Amino acid sequence: MTIRVGIFGYGNLGRGVESAIRQNPDMKLAAVFTRRDPSTLKIKTEGVPVLNIADAEKMVNDIDVMILCGGSATDLPTQTPETVKLFNVIDSFDTHAKIPEHFDAVDTEAKKSGKVGIISVGWDPGMFSLNRLYGGAILSEGKDYTFWGKGVSQGHSDAIRRVEGVIDAKQYTIPVDEALEAVRSGAEPELTTRQKHLRECFVVAKDGADKAKIEKEIKEMPNYFADYDTTVHFITKEELDRDHSGIPHGGFVIRSGKTGFNKEHNHIIEYSLKLDSNPEFTASVLVAYARAAYRLSLDGVSGCKTVLDIPPAYLSAKSGKELRKELL
Repeated sequence: MTIRVGIFGYGNLGRGVESAIRQNPDMKLAAVFTRRDPSTLKIKTEGVPVLNIADAEKMVNDIDVMILCGGSATDLPTQTPETVKLFNVIDSFDTHAKIPEHFDAVDTEAKKSGKVGIISVGWDPGMFSLNRLYGGAILSEGKDYTFWGKGVSQGHSDAIRRVEGVIDAKQYTIPVDEALEAVRSGAEPELTTRQKHLRECFVVAKDGADKAKIEKEIKEMPNYFADYDTTVHFITKEELDRDHSGIPHGGFVIRSGKTGFNKEHNHIIEYSLKLDSNPEFTASVLVAYARAAYRLSLDGVSGCKTVLDIPPAYLSAKSGKELRKELL
């Protein structure tokens, strides 16, 4: 059976979901929903309706899973609980500290409607969360380390663009090599925020702007740059467009642990990602979990779930028999 998928929001992530659906023969794109005037939006998939989000309720019989592609700050906290009243949903809510309350809000509505809502799907939270779980369960005596980058932080880049005098900017999060090597050695170091990551900023300033003031404001920005060693480069718009147009990212999850009666043996579990396109990779994870949501709904499951709750086999288009033959 073909899984009918809706896309709710058509930015970088929504376009990535559209591409990912094309790579999964058991799925098809049923509709795209937007807050913009639908007549102004041109998608790449022929013959698929583009509708205003207000029309979503008219499509309840035509969509098996809705993938929500809004932002975590203001969109998903309201969109996911509202949309799960009508559809099985997937979101990429990534404000780690607020995941428990988001889970509760979605769970309440999903249980009322009998739908499945899988939240916080992506690579962190998401694939990195799974690897932290596996590592801690297997090496119960040990420590977790997560490094992000080298990659573009879209939230930090946006924060720079809001500084007075800034036209455009890109910010890269970069792991500190010495910290990575210390962790990989099994030394289990205690690392501060500053010791784990650097931040490198490429900024286009307005003509006549006070660059020293801009740099100072960036480096002292709480919650974004104040706790990090931050470098600011001022470049032209042409240089930014030429050299920094992509959205790469990646990172590492490392579990350092000990086994043996006297904890005499050291072990390292490492999972890493190197991504040309952060939104396209995230979209591919969302699409795999859309398959899982559909299968859970067929099983009569309802309520909110996270990646930690989903059987791995539910992510694959292959049958259990195929997976046992090919992967075990």
